[in-house]
Amino acid sequence: MKNFLSIDQDYGLCVLLQQTCKAILEACQQELKQYGISPSQAMALFVIKAIGDKATPAEIAQWISQKPHSVSELISRMEKQGLVRKVKDLDRKNLVRVVLTEKGREAYYHSTRRESIHQIMSFLSEEGRQQLRHCLQTLRDKARER
Repeated sequence: MKNFLSIDQDYGLCVLLQQTCKAILEACQQELKQYGISPSQAMALFVIKAIGDKATPAEIAQWISQKPHSVSELISRMEKQGLVRKVKDLDRKNLVRVVLTEKGREAYYHSTRRESIHQIMSFLSEEGRQQLRHCLQTLRDKARER
C-alpha cells in the first residue's frame, strides 16, 4: 500500500486521524456491547454525569460536538431504554433537563472502566498525551472557526 502521507500530507493526516478514531471507537463498541450501550450513549452518560442535574439536550450537544436534533434523538432512545429521564425545568417551563436513572448510573459506572481506551492510550507517555491533547484541541478549535 502506497504511503498516502507522501501524496498530500495534510489530507493524509486527516485520513490517519479518521482511521485512528474509527479503530478506537470499534474497540470501545466491543467493550460496551456487554453492557448494552453504545459509545455515543456512554459519552452522553459521561457528559450528563459531569454537568449534573442541570444538563439540557443543548448543553450535552455542545459538549459532544453533535447537532442538537441528533442529541435529542439519542436522549429519546436512552429514555426508552430507561437510562435517563427528561424532567421539565421548574424555573423555565419550556426547558427540559436530562437526569440519569438508577439504570443510567449503573451503565455510567460500567462505561467508566474503559479498559480498551486505557490499554490503547497506555502506549503514550504523559508528555505524549499532553502533546496529543494540545494538537487535537488546536485542530478542533481551528476547524470550529471555519
